[in-house]
Amino acid sequence: MPPQPPKKKVALSTLGCKVNQFESAAFLSTLAEREVEVVDFGELAEVYIVNTCAVTARAAQESRQLIRRALRTNPAARLVVTGCYAQIAAQEILDIVDQPLCIVGNGFKDKLVEIALNDNHCDLEMFMSDIGRRKEICPLTARHFVGRTRALLKVQDGCNSYCSYCIVPFSRGRSRSLVPELAVEQAGIFAAEAYREIVITGIHTGTYGHDFTPATDLVALLRQLVTACPLRYRISSLDPGEITPELLELLAAEPLLLPHLHIPLQSGDDAILARMNRRYTGAAFGELIGRIHRRLPDAAIGVDVMVGFPGEDEAAFRHTYELLAGLPVTYLHIFPYSKRPGTVAARMEAQVAKEIKAARVAELRELDQRKRREFYTDQLGRVWPVLVERARRGKPMNGYTDNYVPVHFTAPATVANTVVRVRLDALTADGVSGTMVEGE
Repeated sequence: MPPQPPKKKVALSTLGCKVNQFESAAFLSTLAEREVEVVDFGELAEVYIVNTCAVTARAAQESRQLIRRALRTNPAARLVVTGCYAQIAAQEILDIVDQPLCIVGNGFKDKLVEIALNDNHCDLEMFMSDIGRRKEICPLTARHFVGRTRALLKVQDGCNSYCSYCIVPFSRGRSRSLVPELAVEQAGIFAAEAYREIVITGIHTGTYGHDFTPATDLVALLRQLVTACPLRYRISSLDPGEITPELLELLAAEPLLLPHLHIPLQSGDDAILARMNRRYTGAAFGELIGRIHRRLPDAAIGVDVMVGFPGEDEAAFRHTYELLAGLPVTYLHIFPYSKRPGTVAARMEAQVAKEIKAARVAELRELDQRKRREFYTDQLGRVWPVLVERARRGKPMNGYTDNYVPVHFTAPATVANTVVRVRLDALTADGVSGTMVEGE
């Protein structure tokens, strides 16, 4: 039997959000079915795939750095650039590359693997379209997430909101949803691959189903998922207006939907919210958090906050700080505003100085730590289900409770990727220490 030729080596690097991570997992799942070898991005390969991000100017810079890194590692390689930066800034990529190049827009990601492995290529290939005209979500199927205990299930793409600081509607297009049958099918694949928990994600997850005729919504999809595929489900970020009474009732009634919500506030000042083109007020946000806390008193509530948006003076920042300080939220994700070329906010006057933004970020981070400690302290003595992360040699097992408290505890390695019951015992520097219990 003649010797088999060596497998083509392919390397992939991913920047950005959970949607990008799902899409890259789908690429890797398809590559696993082909006669190729997937290698680390820093290794010599014949094909490099860069799944880029453009949400900030820094993300765009990191995307360019990865492109240059691939070309330095193997100038003769086939380079495939996709993702949001490729969608909105193809010319910027062409300006930094003088080798053969393939650019795949977000509307063609379902064809990316075939494009990447095509042996017949020229100096420049561009698979692009007007993403704003796309009516259907790009169909992709994933099987594995390397190094992850939880699977990500992308059910929605695109955004119709056009917040003044955000480039995403231009890079991802209008809101488009995955038909429920395919969402259930994808969940079933994850179940067959022994995933115990799924994170429902999208660019604007709360608008799921609004583009269908007749329209449906996220609550209907969640009901289908827990019935057809009874795994544990978390929901990724939802805007305030998308957390309906029906959703709260379902979360309260269905144990497979975990008590954890992540809600972007961005600012607690009404004038800044209006400049951001966010369609709620600080008072409305506060009322929503109160309703969630009353209906789901043990739920973790995470909040996104943007600091230093143009026009944010000290009074506006105080409105944000005082609103958050007075609410029963669990943790904060804090981002200093940075100009994103191509957005309305980048052209606004009254940009905030870098050192002022840094001081405000530091103040909110102290509040974040206080909120986390208060929430974790309230949970001490409780017993919660925990999905155990993969075993780590010589270290305690770790995972997150249903309500997103990070906990570490002593247990045999065999419990990795299973759900166990853990009593929360004491605060630690990075969460809570606990004890695995049985029969309680």
